[in-house]
Amino acid sequence: MSQALSSAGQSGRKTISFAPVATGETIELFLMANGPEPAVVALPGAGELTTRRTDSFDRHCLVAAAPVDHLSYDPAVTTLSAVYAYDPATVLDTGIRVLHAGPAPTPPELTGYHFRPPFGWMNDPNGFGRFDGRAHLCYQHYPHSLRWHAMHWGHAVSDDLLRWRHLPVLLEPGDAVFAANGAGGIFSGSAISIRGEAGFRAFFTDHIEGREPEMEVQCTAKSTDGFTVDAPKVVLAGRPEGFGLGEDNRDPYVFRGPDGRLKMLLGGRDAEGGVVMLNETDDPTGVSGWRFVGLVHREREYGRTVGECPAMLPLDGPAEDPNTRWLLIVGLLLSREPATRRRNLTFGIVGRFDGRTFTPEFRQELDFGTDAYGFQAFVDQSGPVGIAWLANWTDIVKTVDWPTAMTLPRRLLLRDGALLTPPIEAATTLRQALVDDHRLASGETVRLDNGAAEIIIEFDETGAPFELTLSHPTLKLAITAGSDGLAIIHETGNGPSALPHYLAASAQVRSIRVFLDRGSIEVFADDGRYAGTKRLADPAPITAIRLEAPQGRIASARVWRLGL
Repeated sequence: MSQALSSAGQSGRKTISFAPVATGETIELFLMANGPEPAVVALPGAGELTTRRTDSFDRHCLVAAAPVDHLSYDPAVTTLSAVYAYDPATVLDTGIRVLHAGPAPTPPELTGYHFRPPFGWMNDPNGFGRFDGRAHLCYQHYPHSLRWHAMHWGHAVSDDLLRWRHLPVLLEPGDAVFAANGAGGIFSGSAISIRGEAGFRAFFTDHIEGREPEMEVQCTAKSTDGFTVDAPKVVLAGRPEGFGLGEDNRDPYVFRGPDGRLKMLLGGRDAEGGVVMLNETDDPTGVSGWRFVGLVHREREYGRTVGECPAMLPLDGPAEDPNTRWLLIVGLLLSREPATRRRNLTFGIVGRFDGRTFTPEFRQELDFGTDAYGFQAFVDQSGPVGIAWLANWTDIVKTVDWPTAMTLPRRLLLRDGALLTPPIEAATTLRQALVDDHRLASGETVRLDNGAAEIIIEFDETGAPFELTLSHPTLKLAITAGSDGLAIIHETGNGPSALPHYLAASAQVRSIRVFLDRGSIEVFADDGRYAGTKRLADPAPITAIRLEAPQGRIASARVWRLGL
């Protein structure tokens, strides 16, 4: 990220200086008027950009006719948000260069190894897939503050799913959303490649609070160059009749079924609880002809939940093989587990899918820490892989929050009748140095350089009790195993009685792999048979770790410093 320099002159104007933007490069910026006077931003050699909008930020795009190294504006009449530059010919390889992050920059100390937006708010992953050889990750995004508001899609690309290059904002809501006070926008969705075409096609929910007759409709937009899209089109304008479905009808996940047709999952609810709906089309582009097939899942265990962010993909073979098992993923908004007080649970359901009917065989909670929500997955070159929002709505401060992250990408494996979600193999490339291979095992305290670490502990047999204490300046943190199972301890000043219990009940494990970063803990036990993710209430780094276990039970313990 480029470090911009700001100064205010005697006129009250503010100047932002940056490394020169070359002739022919594109500059994008977002500005808004503070009152009746128009907002104006001046760029030398490029003229002035202006808007009279006071209800939302206007996006402006210009091509530099000469090198540009600063801009200026009057903060009394103009609010300037994000400013970035890029070369359209190389942006997929180099990413954007942020010139000014606006009122919602990502703090420099949060630059760990987890994906974060360069500025603004982020929640669910969207459009996760590999197109034209590059992995793409879109995400729910509000670029202009650290709080949820009118949803956009942010966008990034990667070669290895770990090191991401930020791209221009991909999708932004229309004027009708701001007429509804910003309640809505470009909600979650997915993206697919179209056979014989370059780029990808994105599918998303257009949400406008209070719109009649439908609050939520499904839309599509095509990208041929990998970073811009054409005008969105409505592809599914309403709910199927006769099923008593509520207004919640969102998060299209589009994929190719075993019969070769495009399928679309949608989350929602009826009078009984959360549901997942299935649609299909004979149109290979997905632009037209969508028809309702039926419900592939009805949630009966957690009451009046809402099915959200569904996904479905072949798990252990090709889609067209009738012996292949499929994985159905669904988040249950409003779900609550009384025993642990955890909310908004996410499940993976393994079964058979013939293109129209899903027959479940078993289901498994995807994360006992619950801070892995909006889980989205696709079949990558080496097999199924998924990623999730490293947060949960119950832990989010809705007025203002520090930038959230995505989880590490995880493999999706079927082994011995269980679903495993270990981190992708490329996670080992994050290792920068071996910090310890004997002190932790002997019970000593191991200090961490920057709070970014990987810990692997192997025990001599399954079920060994232990406590891995994590030193933090404001929180009580630990990972424990005992007769009740595997747990993440996360206690604030409110005390343990007021908090959920992050527990994989009855889990008896032999190995754990822990990833620590600024603001997060990810635990993978027994190669991902149990996964637990916790966003920390305070992003200060974990400074040291200490392991307690019965003498002679630790076979090995290693600690690495991590970084990009």
